Amino acid sequence: MTRHYDIIVVGGGLVGASLALALGRQGRRVALVEGQDARFDDLRTGWDPRVYAVSPANRAFLDSLSAWPDMERVGVIEAMRVRGDTHGLIEFDRHDAGSEALAWIAENRWMLAALWRRLGEEPGVERLTGARPAGLERSELKAALTLDDGSVLEAPLLVGADGANSWVRREIGVEASVKPYGQSGVVANFECEKHHGNIARQWFFGDSVLAWLPMAGNRISIVWSTFQPERLTELDDAELAHVVAGAGGGELGAFTTLTSAVAFPLRLIRPDATVSRRVALAGDAAHTVHPLAGQGVNLGFQDAATLAGLIGGAGDPGAWMLLRRYERDRREAVRTMQMACDGLFTLFHGRDVPGLAWLRNTGLSLTNRLAPVKRQFVRHAIGF
Repeated sequence: MTRHYDIIVVGGGLVGASLALALGRQGRRVALVEGQDARFDDLRTGWDPRVYAVSPANRAFLDSLSAWPDMERVGVIEAMRVRGDTHGLIEFDRHDAGSEALAWIAENRWMLAALWRRLGEEPGVERLTGARPAGLERSELKAALTLDDGSVLEAPLLVGADGANSWVRREIGVEASVKPYGQSGVVANFECEKHHGNIARQWFFGDSVLAWLPMAGNRISIVWSTFQPERLTELDDAELAHVVAGAGGGELGAFTTLTSAVAFPLRLIRPDATVSRRVALAGDAAHTVHPLAGQGVNLGFQDAATLAGLIGGAGDPGAWMLLRRYERDRREAVRTMQMACDGLFTLFHGRDVPGLAWLRNTGLSLTNRLAPVKRQFVRHAIGF
């Protein structure tokens, strides 16, 4: 049996779910295919070590979908303090950006729960959980997706929002250059003795980068990008809390571990294309960046917002000219962020280049003193 839709979205994570919801709000008939069979609208339990710093532009996007999570579990970044590996320092706050906040810190599960609750209220979106793609065929007018249960879905457009190891990207034959950083990102959450003051803190240590992200209450989430993740993941909760608190100079007093450390490998992925006949890629399927700037999910949300905006007034959502425009519209923002994060990684991990340590730390401090440059830097960093 073949079922017909306007758009098929493969991948029910944050990017795929937000895109499906935005398209459903337009009156489109959407199939959202998600391999996991968990109840995504019932995930608000415990603490999730995977958190995201959501920019003001993407907070507005989620607000427009009535899918912003409950503020009781959302932290706010009003200021940021970044220290180099010697004397470098840059500090900025929301006033430098002319914004209510620099970003909001939200747990992955809580954002997913908010999106999937709204999806359940959207009659035009059919949620197909526990369904995995098995085959994809394309013609000039449509894409046909075969699922592992033998059912077939057809639509003028299929969107692959199925992550960095995208099945859709492989199936359409798009090659991707992959640059392993040799690092892993270690994430965990902690209760702090002292309040964080809504300040995000980041340290460049020469061989690693540590970020403390303010969560609701006296809690923080960390992302520690390191070449030796096992030094953290093999610690018990008490040892982990002691090491992380000490790495930040004890600024927030003693820590209590809320979630054990989890590590994931860091890679820069650049596909040769983000569109093909009747197919578009979004989110990590289309690009990844180093997490030191916290912009991965923000790029993905903007993929969803841009694509939904282009489809909104289109008769044929998979028309080639529309897909090419989507690719062009997103190319500059994605490449700029990839180059910036990759450049910062190289700058702060180069140990054998004479004068590089002085250059990177002096650059931080000089930018901190040049108010117009700092304002422009901050506004660009948060998506303005």
